Amino acid sequence: MTDNGRRRVIILGAAGRDFHDFNTYFRGNPDYEVVAFTATQIPNIEGRLYPAEIAGADYPSGVPILPEEELESVIERERIEFCSFSYSDVSHEYVMHLASRCLAAGAGFMLLGPRQTLLDSKRPVISACAVRTGAGKSQTTRYVVERLRQFGRKPVVVRHPMPYGDLVKQRVQRYETYEDLERHEVTIEEREEYEPHLNKGTIVYAGVDYEAVLRQAENDGDVVLWDGGNNDLPFFRPNLHIVVTDPHRAGHELSYHPGEANLRMADVVIINKVGSARAEDVETVRRNIEEVNPKALVLAGRSPLTVDDPGALKGKRVLAVEDGPSLTHGELRLGAASLAAQECGAKELVDPRPFAVGSIVETFRKYPGTGPVLPAMGYGDEQIRELAETIGNSDADVVAIGTPIDLARLIEIDRPTVRVTYDLALDEPGKLDELLRQALEK
Repeated sequence: MTDNGRRRVIILGAAGRDFHDFNTYFRGNPDYEVVAFTATQIPNIEGRLYPAEIAGADYPSGVPILPEEELESVIERERIEFCSFSYSDVSHEYVMHLASRCLAAGAGFMLLGPRQTLLDSKRPVISACAVRTGAGKSQTTRYVVERLRQFGRKPVVVRHPMPYGDLVKQRVQRYETYEDLERHEVTIEEREEYEPHLNKGTIVYAGVDYEAVLRQAENDGDVVLWDGGNNDLPFFRPNLHIVVTDPHRAGHELSYHPGEANLRMADVVIINKVGSARAEDVETVRRNIEEVNPKALVLAGRSPLTVDDPGALKGKRVLAVEDGPSLTHGELRLGAASLAAQECGAKELVDPRPFAVGSIVETFRKYPGTGPVLPAMGYGDEQIRELAETIGNSDADVVAIGTPIDLARLIEIDRPTVRVTYDLALDEPGKLDELLRQALEK
């Protein structure tokens, strides 16, 4: 405890939920002093400051962001009393191992909940979240946008934060055109989330300070659609909370944080990918939903693949490039491109690991469970160059691109490419329509 009676805190984060927890609970709170953030999951986000311009008057020098590897030494050096866990898509076991590190170093361990961190909107809020990264919340968000338009509404999308650059400049980000993507110097991960919305004429907001983000977004539409990240909880209080599950990872809906909390809070649960998952895995997910949230409406969904040139994959050696986070901390072994290659009769999937360079090598080392596919890592110019070099080094005949964006527009690929895209299809769409209409009337 400091001389003024404030408890000294570290926020354990990954450049997203951690900043929101600070802004909504710790900023201006007379009971706590946040000494530092720690960072993990995303490369090159530590070594920065959470800026004084956002942190407020209590933090005239800002708040340092340190590597999580230094956790124990920071707890001891700074006499930390509490560590607040503030990131997502990790197993319950992982959370408690981290808690044990904090306890062994002498600090308490805390988790903030929705009551401390949800913001209220003057507009109806629909949230699309998930129990794991890669379950299908992005196409669910796009599906809901189109349904709301059919109802005569003007939705605006607010995306979970991905502030990996200048945090002051990124305080509030508004995307309406491709030029906005260039102006904000977005990463490949950000493009994957924003471009599909821009293609449909939907305005997207993101940023760092989500109170300010929400107030601006409310002026651009008459419904706010929260587009969640990883398996995190929403930042805005939803009138309808939609949560997507993935039977390809059956059981994870009860064993990952905070995905299980999302499942228990859900008004609607979509069991996605039922067309490609085993029937017994779909049934496992259905039983788990019934066990923890019997009041939720459960819908079956599919993510049908669209291949722009199926014949180009038949009989070929294919390098599949997939959505990065879904393969890394999402732990999916395969994605849309690799599944499409197999369905279209590819001779084989080319394993990219022998051809990887630089940080791509480190990605495979950190996530050894990744299948014979290439995560589209691109958190900076250097990593994008390394991704391009890895593709160029491979001996594949064809590159199948399963990312939500056309990667060939960003990097030069010296061989034929095939785009694989996907959307959501519900078996009983009318049931979700009815709940959406009810939410709009609240």
